[in-house]
Amino acid sequence: MKNIPKDWYNPQCRICPRLSAHLTEIATRYPTYHCRPVPPFGSTKAKLLIVGLAPGRHGANATGRVFTGDHAGILLYETLYELGIASQLRSTNAADSMSLDNCRITNAVKCLPPKNKPTAVEVAACNQYLNAELSAMTSAGVIVALGGLAHNAVLKALSLKISETPFGHGSEYRLPDGRTLISSYHCSRYNTQTKRLTKVMFYEVLKRAFLLATMPV
Repeated sequence: MKNIPKDWYNPQCRICPRLSAHLTEIATRYPTYHCRPVPPFGSTKAKLLIVGLAPGRHGANATGRVFTGDHAGILLYETLYELGIASQLRSTNAADSMSLDNCRITNAVKCLPPKNKPTAVEVAACNQYLNAELSAMTSAGVIVALGGLAHNAVLKALSLKISETPFGHGSEYRLPDGRTLISSYHCSRYNTQTKRLTKVMFYEVLKRAFLLATMPV
């Protein structure tokens, strides 16, 4: 993704000491890995924004592209391809020819957290970037949050109350500014292997989101 607004993403950010130290450690063990904040991927003018949790160790943290290189990304891009949103079935690396139609993917936390679990302080520190990204969206935009943490991060960025907009798979909220928030269980290996999230369930959520995002205003 070229020409990312500076307030959406800082490739040199080291504001979180724990995350910074973790990236340094991983970079030592895997010198070819990206091991930096991972930028959003897709058009800056997209009406559909998919918000994930954080980069995976051997996924986005390795490749430098969100949801690329791990199990969660396989299901996400497969589904986007089936819906005609992604240009190819697999996202293999940041330099491949993958493109998205009217869609952008980002993360609530831009850096790899230890054990895939960012702290509340780390989520809050990164929320400034999500806030800026959301603020640039059209009032007809649709936000898909993958997992409870991403859902709550979106609400925090929009200054909305979690108690009034609780997370649930398939939940759909019309926000005060006119945008729509739809949430899904995260497409993680654990959720899919335990059948908490099936391919059909995930497809239906993204199909609904894309339908709303492409409706005439």
